[in-house]
Amino acid sequence: MAFVKVLKTAAYFKRFQVARRRRREGKTDYYARRKMVRQDKNKFNNRKYRVVIRFTNKRCICQCVYATLRGDVVVAAAASNELSAFGITVGHKNYAAAYATGLLLARRVLKKFDLDEKFKGKEELDGEEYHVEDEENEQRPFKCILDVGLRRTCVGHRMWGALKGAVDGGLHIPHSTKNFPGFKPAEEKGQEGEYDAEAHKDRIFGNHVKEYMEMLQEEDPTKYEAHFSKFIAEGIDAD
Repeated sequence: MAFVKVLKTAAYFKRFQVARRRRREGKTDYYARRKMVRQDKNKFNNRKYRVVIRFTNKRCICQCVYATLRGDVVVAAAASNELSAFGITVGHKNYAAAYATGLLLARRVLKKFDLDEKFKGKEELDGEEYHVEDEENEQRPFKCILDVGLRRTCVGHRMWGALKGAVDGGLHIPHSTKNFPGFKPAEEKGQEGEYDAEAHKDRIFGNHVKEYMEMLQEEDPTKYEAHFSKFIAEGIDAD
């Protein structure tokens, strides 16, 4: 029998520490979670709220959560399949649905804390940058931080639609426009980027879906019928 070099000795296995279950399953980024959950010692036991945004194959889920030693506690939640009650019966995972879900969550959270009358949110939907903390009010707005999980924070992702909805709904979530659709980074160092609010407004209203439907309808009717079968069943067309 040939000599086999032992690479992992008994000492290695004695010292081996098994990673946390949700890390092994690839569900939780504990490096990011520690930063979001950590609280100052002089604010011990104060709740640090997070807006958690997740996407499945069929819907968008938004939750307002705070962490305790026993686990996370959900204050309020909204899912895009609930939008059927508000007239949006299909397309529950696109950008427009994500915005509406974020908006629904914001209103539910504020109502739970009796802040819905004090913080009305944005009345006109125009895609412009909005921060509820800039408005003059006797009470400080309800502050949360964004929790995107394992998703890459690329420009124009649907998660920014849910964030924009929650912000327009009256929640104070620290953010910038750099990742919103319609943002153009500076060409030269030292210059400021440009934010096109109209482009973001089109995305919120689902104009990109409308254009894609029209293009498919003309170029490939068979694919259009397969791709938008639920839209057709509900009697919804590109217009």
